Amino acid sequence: MPEETSLTPPAAGAVGTWLGGQGFDAEALGPDHDGVEILAVEPAALPLVATALKAAGFDYLQCQGGYDEGPGGRLVSFYHLVKMAEMLEQLEALAGGSGPLPADVRPEEVRLKVFLARDGALTIPSLYGLFRGADWQERETFDMFGITYEGHPHPKRLLMPEDWKGYPLRKDYVQPDFYEMQDAY
Repeated sequence: MPEETSLTPPAAGAVGTWLGGQGFDAEALGPDHDGVEILAVEPAALPLVATALKAAGFDYLQCQGGYDEGPGGRLVSFYHLVKMAEMLEQLEALAGGSGPLPADVRPEEVRLKVFLARDGALTIPSLYGLFRGADWQERETFDMFGITYEGHPHPKRLLMPEDWKGYPLRKDYVQPDFYEMQDAY
């Protein structure tokens, strides 16, 4: 078997292979530190890929967030999806529904990442219509990184005041010297 180098792209896992077989374009990024498959998805394809994954049993949005790769790097919106109903069925089968799952039984998971050029359009379609749990998570990612979620029903700041300038978790953010809170009445 040839030795894998850093130039060799990671092989697609089970979910990436299935998505490719269904005609979806998702780039394999390899597994994370827990061995969970990570896939890169284009912004326009995100709702279609997420809908296909939900239909395939990934029915729970465990986490959505964002991060900044650093100066000159991209902004990233990530999604952690879990097969929760399948895990509940395993619990029922293994423990009769009355006890915890054994430590070696884990739900199937997949991670999606959407990469956005810092100087490009920072817009991604919202997954709120598919996963209601995306509501505050997408708002927080907007508030901290400036990524806009098109189609979100409440597109406003969640943590910072409405008139705050900038996005505090971006690496290029400059802390203002002074902020005067406006009278809300």
